[in-house]
Amino acid sequence: MTKDVIALTERMPDPLSVLAGLLAGGPDLRVETTGEGAVVQLCDDEGRPLVSVEVPLMLQVPGEAARLLGAGAEPSGDGPAWWVEARAAVGVPQAEQLAGAFAARLTMLLGGRVWPPDAPGTVGAACPVDVSGVTAVPVPAAAQPAVDMLTDKVAVVLQDRPVVPMTSWLTEALRAALESDRTLQIVTPPHCRLSLPTRMLLESTSSRWVVQDERCGYYDGLTGAVLSWQDDAFSPDRDENGETPVADAFEEVTPTGERQLIVSFRTLHRPTADLVLGGALEAAWQALTGAPPAGWGTSEPAGLAWSRRQLTDLAYERAPRSTWTVAVGTPDRPAVATLRVIRTTEGVEEDVTLTLGYGPGEEPALEALPGLADELVTRYGLKTMMCQLREARRDLSAPPRFEHPPLPYAFVLGPAEVREAGIDTARRTPLKGRPVQLGHSARPGFYYPVGDGETVESWTALGQLVRHLRGMPSA
Repeated sequence: MTKDVIALTERMPDPLSVLAGLLAGGPDLRVETTGEGAVVQLCDDEGRPLVSVEVPLMLQVPGEAARLLGAGAEPSGDGPAWWVEARAAVGVPQAEQLAGAFAARLTMLLGGRVWPPDAPGTVGAACPVDVSGVTAVPVPAAAQPAVDMLTDKVAVVLQDRPVVPMTSWLTEALRAALESDRTLQIVTPPHCRLSLPTRMLLESTSSRWVVQDERCGYYDGLTGAVLSWQDDAFSPDRDENGETPVADAFEEVTPTGERQLIVSFRTLHRPTADLVLGGALEAAWQALTGAPPAGWGTSEPAGLAWSRRQLTDLAYERAPRSTWTVAVGTPDRPAVATLRVIRTTEGVEEDVTLTLGYGPGEEPALEALPGLADELVTRYGLKTMMCQLREARRDLSAPPRFEHPPLPYAFVLGPAEVREAGIDTARRTPLKGRPVQLGHSARPGFYYPVGDGETVESWTALGQLVRHLRGMPSA
């Protein structure tokens, strides 16, 4: 299904090595650029792209290639690797061979590995691929290099990877789709999973994950709804009662004992000249894993070593637009966070969702949550924080199967929100347990235990708390 080929090289691709790769189709193919020079395309005689190659991305973070491509994908050596992604035009067999030959040539010159290792064109890559007479499918004007089909309603992307990451390709495709009043639909076979950032962005928009299963056709990988192609988009199917059935494959779930701890919080800072962002995220990571984040980036793979200064510089350059980034941990303690920096009339907000994975027998770091809440209130301008637990994969990827929704464990209110609710109201709640006071006594915050994160009664307690803080009558 996918036509993606990735070269993971041990040395930095230089112009000569990239040129050697581009000559995999011989000297007669046209070379074009798009995306303000960030994407190089090998095109047919009419200028239509056969292969699109993105600018090399340096991976300074150990384990990123394995997290997204599977064990064995990492190049040998202790230094950084370079991730070079080539995407072939769908429906043109020679294009996939061309992409494979391009990647194989890079690794022949620079060392490293090609993913997938059996990609067409990787054998005999020294000889040019015969593309004489090959014609690519015309590309609609609104299409992006990652888009395989475009209609008036949707942009469709075909993928077949162990994990579908939120690459710069997909980020751009999602942005372009939303700006053109379309939705993004990612189509995969049933063995694929979504990375955490990809799942979160799809859930936060009207986009859809379409799973193609030989047994039951198409279904939504996040909801299980049976889908069919109708009116130029994948949409929920209806039975004779007008209801959408759930695919049998979606309900084939085997408990594994794996869990995830989800900590979502928002902080507010005054926009001072010496403001350095990322401190709250780093504090949360340190409290829950014993170490800071390993890396970050504006897409996946997150190839940059963690740096609050670089994060701040990027957000400053993009202001007043918001900045969305990903942070990742080390392979021994799976952790992924998304961070959005937003400039508001009140100041600079950081919206963070940090998720940590635990296997059977591993205990989530729940005892660290009150201390973390106190640090965020005292030092980082915490507004609110929600802590949740769920039964889900330790590696944090999302399979096309039913997963239990997260259950609340604790809720935190920062000083400004306490003042808005009223300190007496915030201190005296209908919950069984007393809240833990945080920060300075003159401007306190409160940590509210709302349950064990394992039973649905946690939602009842949270609902009672929220209604109380808002001054609403109990249900």
